[in-house]
Amino acid sequence: MALTEDAPFGDLTTQAFVPAGAGAVASLIARQAGVLSGAEVFSRAMRALDSGVVVTLHCADGERFEAGQSLAQVSGPARAVLTCERVALNLIQRMSGIATVTARYVEAVEGAQSAAGRPVRVVDTRKTTPGLRALERYAVRCGGGHNHRFSLSDAVMAKDNHLAALESGGIGLAEAIRQARQRLPHTTHIEVEVDRLDQVPAALEGGADTIMLDNFSLEDIRRGVELIGGRALVEASGNVRLETVAEIAATGVDVISVGALTHSVRSLDLGLDMDVRAEASHGGGGAN
Repeated sequence: MALTEDAPFGDLTTQAFVPAGAGAVASLIARQAGVLSGAEVFSRAMRALDSGVVVTLHCADGERFEAGQSLAQVSGPARAVLTCERVALNLIQRMSGIATVTARYVEAVEGAQSAAGRPVRVVDTRKTTPGLRALERYAVRCGGGHNHRFSLSDAVMAKDNHLAALESGGIGLAEAIRQARQRLPHTTHIEVEVDRLDQVPAALEGGADTIMLDNFSLEDIRRGVELIGGRALVEASGNVRLETVAEIAATGVDVISVGALTHSVRSLDLGLDMDVRAEASHGGGGAN
């Protein structure tokens, strides 16, 4: 889809300036340090138009690298390499940016444990780029983070707007959770978002599996953890930043969800340094 978007009727510049028989050798170079994600995605994107393109990876997903390090070498027909270059770079740059930022959050909470004695998890949200969720969530895992529900079909999460609809219909939260449990498969996880401490007892009474404390102060998060007392998983969410995540982890929550891992991350600076030669050094499949 990305290649069709970028070259819907072919690459006019490459076709006009690059001889059909020319070959290219290129190195994927890190302009800054980071954590790699998307090596195989980069490889497949570079080979999407011509099976004669060869990609040799020098770094694996999840590995740290330094500025100036060569992450991969690409060789093959120059036209195919030049046409696929931008799409391949866009994907690996964004994925590596996500992995790098995630690793920083994970490092910030390293060693922290929930009130139940479990390691605190840093997780993503559904605030992903449309069409790229699978890749972006994989990048979070490359950075040492964890994934929240993948889609609206995976688990129940009753958020503030859902609760507002309940209130307008005169249905209490505890009863709504119990009714939902009766309708859902027994394997379905139910999470309830609360924005006030006085909502916690009803969520517990109804049997919520996870209670999300949304935009709570540190003191109120601690009080929420104490009030829940291990009867449900505790998730902290809302305006979580790298500067605050360690303090949040120290409150005893089980999970910290961070929208910033995907919704506003900057792509990592990676570049493809290329040498185009008059003739291809080896044969390969034709461009399709």
